[in-house]
Amino acid sequence: MARGRRPTEEVRRDVLAAAGELLLAEGVRGFTVEEVARRSGASKMTIYKLWPSKGTLALEGYFTTVESALEFPDTGDVEADLRHQLHAFVSLLTATKAGPTMAELIGLAQTDPELRAAFLRTYSSPRRKLAVQRMEKALAEGQLRDGLDPESVVDQLWGACYHRLLIPDLPIDHAFADTLIDNLFNGINRPVSRRRPGASRPR
Repeated sequence: MARGRRPTEEVRRDVLAAAGELLLAEGVRGFTVEEVARRSGASKMTIYKLWPSKGTLALEGYFTTVESALEFPDTGDVEADLRHQLHAFVSLLTATKAGPTMAELIGLAQTDPELRAAFLRTYSSPRRKLAVQRMEKALAEGQLRDGLDPESVVDQLWGACYHRLLIPDLPIDHAFADTLIDNLFNGINRPVSRRRPGASRPR
């Protein structure tokens, strides 16, 4: 007996799962709509009705695959939550093929307007929003100083990791993640001496 037409959401789920699996296994160069169609059981025509280009499909498949690894915790301690999430991001970039794949997608987005728009809509903006919302809650709870700009903190932390991903002069590792968090919460200004002016130094 022939199988009936699958609901659109079921097709989307199967296609995205196949796309994410293929992308992380083969990278952008080995990613084809034909192979995604074969793995998911959907036709190329159906896939192109749901996604305007191969790049947008690859990006959404990527995000769907890594989304659970990048969930933002809320333990009540914003420093611990930022540290945990940044370590999870570093693990994703360094211990899986997600890092090289992300670098390829970012590169392609510079010349593909549809992919660039999808990157902002599907991946970058939602990820940024989660971090900003967590810090806004911490601001309301008095855990962060008044006047802090959460958007700039996102750039300081995750932007630094993207910088090392795309310009690999130095490695991305967990020590780097800890240094970023420590610099943020402890500051980089010179410690102020507690010795009174004119007081003698201890012998």
